[in-house]
Amino acid sequence: MKLVSHETLDSIDQRILAELMRDARISVAELSRRVNLSKTPCQARITRLEKAGYILGYRAVIDPKKLGQPHIAFVEVKLSDTRAPALQAFNKAVRAIPEVEQAHMIASSFDYLLKVRTKDIADYREVLGEKLSALPHVAHTSTHVSMEAVKDEGESPR
Repeated sequence: MKLVSHETLDSIDQRILAELMRDARISVAELSRRVNLSKTPCQARITRLEKAGYILGYRAVIDPKKLGQPHIAFVEVKLSDTRAPALQAFNKAVRAIPEVEQAHMIASSFDYLLKVRTKDIADYREVLGEKLSALPHVAHTSTHVSMEAVKDEGESPR
């Protein structure tokens, strides 16, 4: 991922972030070597980047197929009400559905785009009917089923 230059980030900060995005488990010693900086200043920069909110956290990227969740659907959601209280109610409720990996408010003919992961189409149909359609203010949904993930977050480039 190419980082956009930001006035408070110098080229070393940018290289540190790029390396951590590739491998967050890299040792400080190895990271220091890759960015051509000694360990103590490198660790200080990492700490500063964390405190400044550039680094939000570290996580393991898990293969959902190995966990029996290979099915991906993208769901367009149109709400019947888009005033602030309705949006807040929808946002709160959608966060509570574990099958929803991502939820984005969209500037389009629909209001939200959801990424939903399930074990198969039958499981997705149940999530749609019992959970997504029951979310506050949902007027209409439209589903797009992914046939293949060509590029996905957390995957190494091939």
